[in-house]
Amino acid sequence: MPPSDAVRSASDRRQRRLLILLALGFIIFGAAAAALFYVLQPETLRIAVGPSGSDDHQVVQAMAEAFEEESRTVRLSPITTAGAAESLTFLGAGKTDLAIGRGDLAMPSDAQTVAVLRKNYIVIWSPSARAGKNSKKKGAAKIGEIADLAGHKVGIIGQTGANVALLRTILEGSGVQPDKVATAQFGTEEIEKLAQDNTLDAYLAVGPLDSKITAAAIAATSRSRGAPKFLPIQASEAIALRHPRYEADEIPGSAFNGNPAWPEDKIDTISVNHLILARKELSEAKAATFYRQLFAVRDTITQRVAGAAHITKPETDKEAEPSVHRGAAAVINGTERTFLDKYSDYFWFALLFLSGIGSAAAWLRRYLNRDERVVNTSHRSRILAAVSEVRNAGCEQDLLASQREVDAIIGETLKCHDEGAIEQEDMVVFGLVLELFDHAVAERRAALQSSLPDQARTQGPSLASRR
Repeated sequence: MPPSDAVRSASDRRQRRLLILLALGFIIFGAAAAALFYVLQPETLRIAVGPSGSDDHQVVQAMAEAFEEESRTVRLSPITTAGAAESLTFLGAGKTDLAIGRGDLAMPSDAQTVAVLRKNYIVIWSPSARAGKNSKKKGAAKIGEIADLAGHKVGIIGQTGANVALLRTILEGSGVQPDKVATAQFGTEEIEKLAQDNTLDAYLAVGPLDSKITAAAIAATSRSRGAPKFLPIQASEAIALRHPRYEADEIPGSAFNGNPAWPEDKIDTISVNHLILARKELSEAKAATFYRQLFAVRDTITQRVAGAAHITKPETDKEAEPSVHRGAAAVINGTERTFLDKYSDYFWFALLFLSGIGSAAAWLRRYLNRDERVVNTSHRSRILAAVSEVRNAGCEQDLLASQREVDAIIGETLKCHDEGAIEQEDMVVFGLVLELFDHAVAERRAALQSSLPDQARTQGPSLASRR
């Protein structure tokens, strides 16, 4: 192939190679931009809570709004359910990432605590007298302790079956057969109906100490049935030992009213936590980020919903049921892994990946430059052929013609090298061939020049004899 045609062909190949590299560059840039956009997107966690309009639902709604307004790395997508039991069912089925549920409810085996939404105290009281049309004075309370509930009827505030199961647990722990105690459940909106029911001998409520529902129920029953007599759960510690989801606790004096004091003095009871739960498979990073963000905006949530003030951290220094999620525990205990601890493996994988990319790029480069290498090899072969021609050159003009051809080959080769089409090791071999060509030209030129005086001496005597 003539040098001009080879140059033109090489130029076309370089243009195609540049177009391919440009397309690859756009692809890599687009992939990097998409990956960066994905990484910087806030993580959205689904949280199941119910029923609609409940205190729990209001707290979660305020939590979701605060997360979004603060432009945090985690956002919440509330899923409204019929109640805590359904929320835990959703969690077990993988339909949600987080769920609000009471600690004594049936929950998935892999459910773990992320935070305590509030602590619920069990309050049991009895009226001091029955209210009747002809009653003019208060009588003594018929029920003074849990053991006296046998043969009586207890009104339970709340329609959930968990409260009935809780009363049975208290009765069994206190030595009372649950079947000997009748129960009736009332909705939280049926406080007056509860207070007017003369068939009830005692009442049970479950909620935080500042619960408006519990306070309203105690006030309503005191108006219609007389001053409340609060029943201590004397077996609270034993119950907590047998049922780890409950805790032995105390209700301080005057917790529900100051004058008169309700109760007059502190009383023993048990408590059960209302929890923010997650499945164990939720990543440690997500759980830790959610926990840290929750307590960062807790004051903001409390300004909107007073119930958010009860949000506290779970206890990690003792075995609790359910256990604390490792992500939340890491933040609480200060053992959260640093950025390098978490991502050092990814760095090594990235280095290996980049090394593989480099090797692939080198192979691709050699593949794209295969035509130039073929041309370079043919140029070396042409120079080697020129060496043979030079050694047999009969005059200086033949040497100059070979040199001009080699000069054109050198120009094209250097241009390809500058554009990266020819590797450095190929240029070393090319240099050896050029050095061989230069030696051959020098030797042949010296031989031609030395032959001129010999020809002159040979031609000299013959001319003289002719004269």
